[in-house]
Amino acid sequence: MRYLAPKRSAHAFNAAAKWLTARGISLLGSRVLAVRGRKSGEVRTTVVNLFTHEGEQYLLAPRGHTQWVRNLRAAGEGELRLGRRVQHFTPVEIADAQKSPLIRIYLRKWAWEVGEFFDGLTKDSPEADIAAAAPGFPVFRIVRD
Repeated sequence: MRYLAPKRSAHAFNAAAKWLTARGISLLGSRVLAVRGRKSGEVRTTVVNLFTHEGEQYLLAPRGHTQWVRNLRAAGEGELRLGRRVQHFTPVEIADAQKSPLIRIYLRKWAWEVGEFFDGLTKDSPEADIAAAAPGFPVFRIVRD
């Protein structure tokens, strides 16, 4: 399973983005994801990029099968926070065959921030290339409770 661990410089950027988002300042759709840890049972938080496609909201993990992805799968629920606003949700994982347009949207919006995690893929990459890479990028549809 594909997973790219964050480098030291990423921790600083993510901490700043998380701090701003927790105070109600969204950076192009950022939210603080809160999900119960699958081993510890403690609530874990990380900053994520929430996006919309055809009226539905989605999360995509550009680093692959990260801890937040594994925790979300195990917990079966989570919260998206922006300042004091909290949105409880149930995640529905998207099948690999349906990920291509979602990956393309994500790249269109955030390639400047996370493009290095996509192994040369761009918003203009051929459909076959994006489809071949899809298993490495977990995507969840957000179902509000």
